[in-house]
Amino acid sequence: MGPMIGLALLAQPRVPLGKVGRFYGSGVYAIYYRGDFDAYNPLKGAEHPIYVGKADPKDPKADSPILQGTKLADRLGEHARNIGRASNLNLEDFECRHLVVVSGWQGSAETFLIRLYEPVWNSETGICYGLGKHGDASTTRANKRSPWDTLHPGRTWAANGDQGDQHSEVSIRARIAKHLQEHPPLWTIEEGVERFFAALRA
Repeated sequence: MGPMIGLALLAQPRVPLGKVGRFYGSGVYAIYYRGDFDAYNPLKGAEHPIYVGKADPKDPKADSPILQGTKLADRLGEHARNIGRASNLNLEDFECRHLVVVSGWQGSAETFLIRLYEPVWNSETGICYGLGKHGDASTTRANKRSPWDTLHPGRTWAANGDQGDQHSEVSIRARIAKHLQEHPPLWTIEEGVERFFAALRA
């Protein structure tokens, strides 16, 4: 079912991340970048997400969007706020697709989409992770800064840490460039659908 949900997500319209608004439901989403930050130039204008994620329902057994709560909207709103705090990113340069799904299927859909696109901001890819990291716990604040916070400073709790960076900015940029060269972004939805079916055939 995960691949089918992934295909359904690609059929959704791209909307500005900062204008998603409130709605009920949990599910999956993809975030796209179309700005001028040089490290992400290969992604500009592409139908290739920079980040893929999921939002679990308020109640794992919820059988309607209302019972799932506003988890998907809340998660997208959190990402929008974090991106908005970055000193070198503009929230207006980000768009997203999102899809409310039946409780329990969001995890397999997210896994499939991460394997399909290998987005540079996902922790599973191991390149520029840390967007979804929280700083409200002392143990979290004590950790070294994530690559995302090193490359995109602005979150106060990350800046106040004294543990240093996990990787230098030079290293992060080199890893992004290498990754996008080895995994060229897809430029059209049709390419994404073809990769989708190729994955099913594999």
